[in-house]
Amino acid sequence: MIDVMSGEFRLIVLRHGETAWSAARRHTGRTDVPLTETGEAQARAAGKLLRGLDLHDPLVLTSPRRRATHTAELAGLNHAIVDDDLVEWDYGEYEGLTTPEIQRMSPGWTIFTGVIPEGETAEQVRKRADHVLATVVPELATRDVVLVGHGHFSRVLIARWCEFEVIEGRRFFLSTAAVTVLGHDHQARTVLTHNLVPPLEPQEGTVE
Repeated sequence: MIDVMSGEFRLIVLRHGETAWSAARRHTGRTDVPLTETGEAQARAAGKLLRGLDLHDPLVLTSPRRRATHTAELAGLNHAIVDDDLVEWDYGEYEGLTTPEIQRMSPGWTIFTGVIPEGETAEQVRKRADHVLATVVPELATRDVVLVGHGHFSRVLIARWCEFEVIEGRRFFLSTAAVTVLGHDHQARTVLTHNLVPPLEPQEGTVE
């Protein structure tokens, strides 16, 4: 069991498992890319990690994208409720591109500091994240909450939980199928553990 201040209810952020686009570091917002075999194995491993957290009657919300819903399913989060606010940042014209490709058009660009043609602004993403948090905070009075979603939007959620601006999401790198545990320390919002990457089970026929 992972000791993360038992007795206090926690907000758990789970990023979906690997997809072909995430493996290639392509910005994946609206495109509904499925999990790879590795991504499916990561999701199952994340489920084992979550069970080690000894969650209390968790409320589970998931992005509607199948890479998120499938991750929730494989992780054993069978009663997940779809929340449209948990979708990934809308990358607009940069959908499917890598950061180096974008930087050839817009030098120095990053998702947290740049402009996204036909996509979401940081302010729009902040409003979505704040709405999610406002929805789940009352639930934390009586139980744990798990949010299953995407890389960049999950980093915004973490930043906003900590009462930082959206730009500070750049400081919370999140691997595929990684888990972050948010909670409180003396009534202050804090990050209890971040970017816990579940170890994969050895594949059948492999030698350890």
